[in-house]
Amino acid sequence: MTPDHVAIARQSLLLSTVPEEARETLIAGARICEFARGATIFLQGEHAAAIYIVAEGWVKLFRIAPQGSEVIVGVFTKASSFGEAVAFRNDVYPVCAEAASDCTLMRIEASAFFRLIFDKPEIAIAILSATFAHLHQLVAQIEQLKAQTGAQRVAEFLLQLCDGEAGSCTVMLPYDKALIAGRLGLQPESLSRAFVKLRKHGVTIRQNHASIADIDALRHYALEDPALAWNRAP
Repeated sequence: MTPDHVAIARQSLLLSTVPEEARETLIAGARICEFARGATIFLQGEHAAAIYIVAEGWVKLFRIAPQGSEVIVGVFTKASSFGEAVAFRNDVYPVCAEAASDCTLMRIEASAFFRLIFDKPEIAIAILSATFAHLHQLVAQIEQLKAQTGAQRVAEFLLQLCDGEAGSCTVMLPYDKALIAGRLGLQPESLSRAFVKLRKHGVTIRQNHASIADIDALRHYALEDPALAWNRAP
């Protein structure tokens, strides 16, 4: 566990509101796990014994639909946590987790949390806060799918990768385009069409990089009434 790992764990959604003494105990007992891109972290239906915090890289959660297709449930990066709700219920994982890039994870055993909760019940409040935040993120994703066009979803995704709030910037797409499409509820061909539509909004895609000419203009487009975007001529 490096000092950087410790800092990321402290600022993670899961541990940031946990009392300091308990947080340091959990971090001290965490195990660093490294996964190559494409490696399985856990499988759908596997017993949920641990919670994970992403230290580096990207992780995707997905389900296998009855017809065999892959449905992206979420994509997580640095300081994000996943697996809490089912691990605390001693349940099974309802999704698969896979490394979307080479990644480093911190694994905290659910049993470590249980021991601390018995001693310090206030820790349960912090866990509830983290679970609520995940629920809020899922609600926001559903709202995005229903209230934005495909191109607007892609624009918002690119804006989340920007370091600044204004001006121009170039961002690296963090994982492959098929995964981006799945994360945004698009087919790969729809993602390609969305990239084409975004050219007139100052977005240029070159391999795995996106250049944004005007962050403010792109944000305005992402927040625009979708009726205008749907009715606008291509």
